[in-house]
Amino acid sequence: MDVSGGGVMVNHAPRADMAFAVLRCTMPADRAGDDGMATGQADARTASGRLVSLDVLRGLAVMGMILVNSAAGMFYGEKAVVFPTLLHASWDGLTLADTVFPAFLMMVGVAIPMASRTPGGAGVDSVAARRIGVRTVRLFAIGFILSNLYWFAEFDSGQWRLWGVLQRIALAYGACALLFLAVGARVRLGIAAAILVLYWPLTLLPALDGLPNDLWERGHNFVASVDRVLLGGGGHNYVQGPAGYDPEGLLGTLPAIAHGLIGVAIGEFLLARRGGRTALPLAGAGGAMLVAGLAWSFAFPVIKDIWSSSFVLVTCGATTLALAALHALLDRRAGAAERWPWRIALAFGSNAIAAYVLHSVTGSLLGWDLLLAPYRYALGVVPPAVASLVPVLLYMALIGLAMTWLRRRGWYVKV
Repeated sequence: MDVSGGGVMVNHAPRADMAFAVLRCTMPADRAGDDGMATGQADARTASGRLVSLDVLRGLAVMGMILVNSAAGMFYGEKAVVFPTLLHASWDGLTLADTVFPAFLMMVGVAIPMASRTPGGAGVDSVAARRIGVRTVRLFAIGFILSNLYWFAEFDSGQWRLWGVLQRIALAYGACALLFLAVGARVRLGIAAAILVLYWPLTLLPALDGLPNDLWERGHNFVASVDRVLLGGGGHNYVQGPAGYDPEGLLGTLPAIAHGLIGVAIGEFLLARRGGRTALPLAGAGGAMLVAGLAWSFAFPVIKDIWSSSFVLVTCGATTLALAALHALLDRRAGAAERWPWRIALAFGSNAIAAYVLHSVTGSLLGWDLLLAPYRYALGVVPPAVASLVPVLLYMALIGLAMTWLRRRGWYVKV
């Protein structure tokens, strides 16, 4: 498994293991690399031997994350009208914006067995544990820095925030990578099921700060109260106030780990059935999770901000259905992913975290007149919600150009 640490290096086997930038660049190989997948299978694969559908879906997920963040920037920063589905649900419910991060997180899990040199359950030695730990810490640190750029620039601008998107990915990756090596597939699925089942009564415990518990009321639950007790006093939660919490808070990491383990199971299934027909079984599994999650949501609502168990099943189901569709469309047709529009997603997916980090440090570009001028012009031509997409798409195009350049050079930025 590519869980190595160590500064700046260039090697010759890019792997699909969700490793990112501090900075290590890998060059493309002519044959399959350390992910253990040989070339010459019936399915279309990348230069490293990966199924192209995996990179395409990862790219669509990170594009969605950038789109959603940028649309929110237009909504809150420029007071622009945006399509409601591009904004997160205020509490319970699901919009398009709520599906992109969980899709990305599931793909982190899928990548773990794809990148492994050994089968799952082979055991964790000290070297592997250290490498996984180093990568987890590095990714968490990058996330912490990105979550607090404004605070680092000006301490009086507010309070620092411990949690964030990359921090959650780091913790989920670390736990899933260790469990992949430590135990077999059945045990891992049992752990994931136990987490999802037991997380429900955990949310129903009395809030630590005495706030009445009501899962349908924002912040009125035990999970949110843990965030308030740990970090709320110093104002370090993303959501402030008496019912404040952090949407990437401590206890919500538990179902996020189960989320990643579902991805690990799907990755193992794809490896076991490589060269065979897998789209239909994937679609069946995705549909089953989607139906189960929707049924559960009547008792345990779909809530992204606490990563509810029903949210895990619904979003994992939707992501698996998307993966099944992409697998059928792309993996059986050589060169299909290099055609429009898939090649755009492939460029983002090949350097997913590099794209997200670049977005995190350049998001203020949306406030520049260079991008707002087309928006103001478009307001007189098209509906306001469409006009607000103009600067967002231009901004995403700039990031896309950077990712395309990296891919054409054969550079894959990893931690």
